[in-house]
Amino acid sequence: MSKANPAHAPLAERLRPQSLGEVIGQQHLLGEGMPLRIAFESGQPHSCILWGPPGTGKTTIARLMADAFDAQFITISAVLGGVKDIRDAVEQAQVAQGHGRRTIVFVDEVHRFNKSQQDAFLPHVESGLFTFIGATTENPSFEVNSALLSRAAVYVLQPLSEDDLRQIVQRARAIDAVPPIEEAALDRLIAYADGDARRLLNTLETLAVAAAKEKRAEITDEWLLRVLGERMRRYDKGGEQFYDTISALHKSVRGSDPDAALYWFVRMLDGGADPRYIARRMIRMAVEDIGLADPRALRLALDASEVYERLGSPEGELALAECVVYLAVAPKSNAVYAAYNEARALVRKDGTRPVPLHLRNAPTRLMKDLGYGKDYRYAHDEEGGFAAGETYFPEGMKPPRFYRPVERGLEIRIAEKLRDLRSLNEGKK
Repeated sequence: MSKANPAHAPLAERLRPQSLGEVIGQQHLLGEGMPLRIAFESGQPHSCILWGPPGTGKTTIARLMADAFDAQFITISAVLGGVKDIRDAVEQAQVAQGHGRRTIVFVDEVHRFNKSQQDAFLPHVESGLFTFIGATTENPSFEVNSALLSRAAVYVLQPLSEDDLRQIVQRARAIDAVPPIEEAALDRLIAYADGDARRLLNTLETLAVAAAKEKRAEITDEWLLRVLGERMRRYDKGGEQFYDTISALHKSVRGSDPDAALYWFVRMLDGGADPRYIARRMIRMAVEDIGLADPRALRLALDASEVYERLGSPEGELALAECVVYLAVAPKSNAVYAAYNEARALVRKDGTRPVPLHLRNAPTRLMKDLGYGKDYRYAHDEEGGFAAGETYFPEGMKPPRFYRPVERGLEIRIAEKLRDLRSLNEGKK
């Protein structure tokens, strides 16, 4: 802990680690011989994505990395920032580079940046102008551009354990930031924090202010419940992890149980989950588990998300609840999801096959002379708008069958159409 942090600074800032040895938790990354410890000791910073729940030390690790390499530290919030902030960071990095100093650009909630904003970092990461560190609570495989992801190591941070959180309370007590805490009250606080150090520290600070005002010498369980009330009740059982609950919601929707889905949805809201996060997960459910069996599900999920953005809580939560029920009762198909994964796997292991000449575009005379586009059959000019017998795969490649529609919902009709089209293709062979 830094002795320089003034007494009036927020508790989270006063207890922020000033060295790797002071970091609580994440020893699978920061312990001796572990990946991030090796990175710190290498003398060479590298771009990375820190992925984990809130309050697990993402910002702290980024700051410590800047200190370890005596680098200029620039923070950008993807929630509030934009291209201008990226441009300003580039200019600051160029100035620092001119003085022989490194720069680390830390982007908090990087998943909130869109593709073009994320792309803006690429040339500067590649040139070495600055080291990029992104922090996200979302799976970077889905939320971070593949180009940026390929240039950054991904480190997964875990929720802090109960022992970790107790150490944080001990540190707060060591600097007299909070009065003594009764064991039952401490247990309740640890359960409420649910692996989130920031939540724990903010709660401790609230309690310290209230205790000082009432001149209380100890934080008891009874007083704790009276001060924080409903927030504490939510975490009486102190057990379910955030990601377990969203998993239960997702599986209930996939299992077509609207009542269970509603239960877990309300449990997440009651536990303080951001409704926007739930909305994003429902969009994912619509694509992954319903797909073309009912394409309206995706539109409804997007609409529900937009309604919540406009109305906020609690009014907008009803639109999300409506979406949860619809997704649960909708016909299910993961055919597109499975097809996409199979196609990715094939392309990853298969060679880069050339595009057949008849499928190539021929915008110039030379290309036409080389045979580009020759013998291509324009489907709209064919009977039924279908060029029976035409092939669209690379030459010499056995046509794979990725997409296999299920016999549910709209995919029943899609399957019938595909069978008819394949029958026409067979007749032309």
